[in-house]
Amino acid sequence: MKRTIVFLALVMGLNTDLLAADDEAVQKLFVKARAASRKSDHAGVVKHLSAALALKPDENTRGGAHQARGEAYFKMAKIKESIADFDAYLKIRPNQDPYHWQRGISYYYSGEFKKGHEQFERHQTVNSNDVENAVWHFLCKLRATDFKTAQKALIPIKGDGRVPMMEVHALFAGKSTPKKVMAKAMAGKVDEARRARQVFYANLYLALWFEANGDAKEAAKYLVP
Repeated sequence: MKRTIVFLALVMGLNTDLLAADDEAVQKLFVKARAASRKSDHAGVVKHLSAALALKPDENTRGGAHQARGEAYFKMAKIKESIADFDAYLKIRPNQDPYHWQRGISYYYSGEFKKGHEQFERHQTVNSNDVENAVWHFLCKLRATDFKTAQKALIPIKGDGRVPMMEVHALFAGKSTPKKVMAKAMAGKVDEARRARQVFYANLYLALWFEANGDAKEAAKYLVP
């Protein structure tokens, strides 16, 4: 689990837009949290945001701090703590629930698979062309039911233009192979930065594919940051 979370941490960046406060003491702690985040010091982020929350700022400020601390807890593989913070954030901002894919992933790693696939179903209503959402829904459904049921319930996606995500979707639908996913990620005349990103996503979702198929040894081959 922790090796996969290392990969996911690269995707789940700290939402610094939510870290703003009128209170000077709280704002100083937010600045420290941002600095810690830039150094990938997730424990430092938690420390500074916890100190900010202890000052009992206004509701909107608390919401942003809970969201950011939840992301930091996730990166530390403290999954239950991440869910508690995401819940606190959504209690303050309930309209953000459909957008909250992060809590869905935390549900998966906490073993709360029904809550997970329900979260991704709500996310589908606001983000309808995202293969990643379909895959995480599949993974939660798989753990809650079985492979055949999960594959039958795979959310159809048509418009995800990110390479190689449509090939990833075909893989989870039983219509492609790991070899084809990686070939798609490597194909085309693109700059090295873009190719590296394509290969990153191929590696992540191939690891999750093998994990879903009960092959932890093969999954580990793709989890090399």
